[in-house]
Amino acid sequence: MQLLRLDAEKALKKEGLDPSLLEKPPKPEMGDLAFPCFGLAKKKKKSPIETAKEISSRLKTGGSIRSIVAAGPYVNFFADWEKLGSSVLRRILRENQSFGSGKKARRKIMVEFAHPNTHKAFHIGHIRTLALGESVSRVLEFAGIKVVRANYQGDIGPHVARCLWGLLKLGLKKPAKGKGSWLGEVYAKASHKATEPRVEKEIREINKELYAGKPSLVKLWKNTRKWSLEYFDGIYEDFGVKFDRLYFESEVEGPAVKLAKSLLKKGKAKLSDGAIVMNLEKHGLGVLVLLTQDGTPLYSIKDFVLAGLQEKEYGPGMIVHVVASEQEFYFRQLFRSLGITNPGVARKERHLSYGLVNLESGKMKSREGKVILYEDLLNRLLLRAKKVTHEKNPRLKKKELEDISRIVAMGALRYDIMKVSPEKNIVFDWDRALSFEGNNAPYLQYTHARCCSILRKAGSGAGSGFDGGALSERKEIGIVRKLSEFPELVEKVAREMRPHQIATYVYELCDTFNEFYQSVPVLKAEKRERLARLALVKAVRTTLRNALSLLGIEAPEKM
Repeated sequence: MQLLRLDAEKALKKEGLDPSLLEKPPKPEMGDLAFPCFGLAKKKKKSPIETAKEISSRLKTGGSIRSIVAAGPYVNFFADWEKLGSSVLRRILRENQSFGSGKKARRKIMVEFAHPNTHKAFHIGHIRTLALGESVSRVLEFAGIKVVRANYQGDIGPHVARCLWGLLKLGLKKPAKGKGSWLGEVYAKASHKATEPRVEKEIREINKELYAGKPSLVKLWKNTRKWSLEYFDGIYEDFGVKFDRLYFESEVEGPAVKLAKSLLKKGKAKLSDGAIVMNLEKHGLGVLVLLTQDGTPLYSIKDFVLAGLQEKEYGPGMIVHVVASEQEFYFRQLFRSLGITNPGVARKERHLSYGLVNLESGKMKSREGKVILYEDLLNRLLLRAKKVTHEKNPRLKKKELEDISRIVAMGALRYDIMKVSPEKNIVFDWDRALSFEGNNAPYLQYTHARCCSILRKAGSGAGSGFDGGALSERKEIGIVRKLSEFPELVEKVAREMRPHQIATYVYELCDTFNEFYQSVPVLKAEKRERLARLALVKAVRTTLRNALSLLGIEAPEKM
């Protein structure tokens, strides 16, 4: 598609037309590229339809352009896919794992995601930010951008005090293993008891004593914090995530108090009923409290310190916070405030908002224990994946079955979340997530495994020595056309940070390939067609693997 775009741009420039207006039509029958004539028609004081006819009559075909046709207010370019097919396939087979990647750039972007609070359970809501943040990071890296993965975690505050109270007061027996997830249960039980005024008062006292540095509480906090972080590390490993920097609320707490007082002294903040605030009312953003009357720093001023720390340590060109849509107003307040206190950093800040993951019964609530825990979800997916994988391939050895089942389970979990555009809420449904048919990861993974199986049967050298001109069937051209879109898609997703578009692409590619496979012979075709179709299968396998990897999903060779 890039070659066609270059040829189309060249043709348009010759006529003094703006090639940046080229766009992709919604349907293949409308062409491969389209040039809209609305703006030009307005300047010429002619109708867009008349302008399109005039332009199409002047433009010359050639190179990868088969024909140029006026259709309504558009000039549509149709590619010569018999010529392009060979070029597309040779590029994919040559570039292999790097097909679709961009040139390395000096730009550096920090992606901050995950954000689980210590002393609480890791549930499916956290999985969305983890999967989304990692996918965005992978796409940016694949597009040639240096990525810094960061994770800012709440490891101190009222929620920690609540859990510590539960450990001290509820007489719960500590498990031999799984202590990190067990803390989530303690937190939920303590939250239930905290509805009693006496208990709430005791929790506030624990919070106060922890900040004051009471030795016994600090020791308990450090030990339990370690349990949580080890628990999280295991989950990050499952998701193939390695953070470059873990930030914690406890490390910005002290500097936040000093910064709030400094902003007050400089006149950038003001006192309001004893609290230090930033008045954003003239911007329609209300008042942002930095420091409460009793001197407690809130999230806002801690985020000021965090922003400065991230800038000092890494100096990224952009800092992307992958945080739920519930915080949209807060981030507007934060970025506006940073614009007043630290404008250089404020220009780099971006909030990548995503919708919530809810149960069918409603919003998940950690305090009430109304959550789907990560480990429970994964175990159920593993059991189902093992059953279905064994049914499809009973000859698999035990170790092979275990490995493939885990790949399938993790793929199903990630894809069910990643295929939905970030801004939309997800109502988690067990039956849908565990389905192994339709628009789900196992279907995509099985298509990749099918490609691998075809190539294994073809033997060594499959995909080489082909004649691209042998690909002339409509369904073959449909696949080549789809494959050619991948590099531009990667660029687009890197700009927009919306990786669900890759999920959509992979599903469409699999559908296109399976439609071809069901009706066009590959291994039993005549030699010329067989070689070309094997190259096509190899190119599909490569592109599927690359695209799934950007979603964090493994592509097994057997299923």
